[in-house]
Amino acid sequence: MSSSTSSRTHAAQPQPVTVGALLRSWRERRRLSQLDLALDAEISARHLSFLETGRARPSREMVMRLAERLEVPLRERNLLLVAAGYAPAFPERRLDDPALAAARQAVDQVLTGHEPYPALAVDRHWTLLAANRAVGPLIAGADAALLRPPVNVLRLSLHPAGLAPRIANLGEWRAHLLARLRRQVEVSADPVLVALLEELKGYPAPAVRGVEAEPAGVVVPLRLALPSGGPVLSLISTTTVFGTPVDITLAELALETFFPADAATGEALRALAAAAAAGR
Repeated sequence: MSSSTSSRTHAAQPQPVTVGALLRSWRERRRLSQLDLALDAEISARHLSFLETGRARPSREMVMRLAERLEVPLRERNLLLVAAGYAPAFPERRLDDPALAAARQAVDQVLTGHEPYPALAVDRHWTLLAANRAVGPLIAGADAALLRPPVNVLRLSLHPAGLAPRIANLGEWRAHLLARLRRQVEVSADPVLVALLEELKGYPAPAVRGVEAEPAGVVVPLRLALPSGGPVLSLISTTTVFGTPVDITLAELALETFFPADAATGEALRALAAAAAAGR
């Protein structure tokens, strides 16, 4: 009886994910056939098949080559290497690590130099890492729980206790953010982003046409009313990332910078900055 119980317990244990299964999963996620990937990686389709089924073990160089062709994020490239029996290739440091001092200085320069317009830095899960002084007046009045670190800027934007009640074009902006997040999920297969997407989709939203689709138009503005009243701000955003990073933290870092979409918004933001400076 004890032996039978032990056997059942052993059988219930999950099997480790093989590098071949991971490679196949990423290939299918990228909607590539074995022949497509083999041609791109300059190997035979037969050899790729052997790698995916475990009949052959890839070299470290082969893992890196296939990961590059499949555009696998750096964090997941480390997982591929470990699954193949090799050490991770890409370090992950905190943004305040001395080794990233130059990168952090660049981030601070961008954020500060963008004032009086709002700008912020987020990680791949949309956790707020840094923000300039122009962001504070825009998020004032949100529920304290949403502003308690770690702050998720997508949750803060769309939560009914966050900015959502002050977003004049909530349906359009919500659709834009959900579409961006959905693309991230498709690219990264990150379970945290999958859970975040499901959470955000569950928030109340206006019943507008195409709310679950990518909005039409060249730019989707954020039309946000200030908690203190006054004109509704109209902002357009841009995203900046580090080029060819070899550190996971930098690879997952994005700078979201907002610009006024009209003269009234620019004037309002400059007035807010002047008022804040006078109050110091």
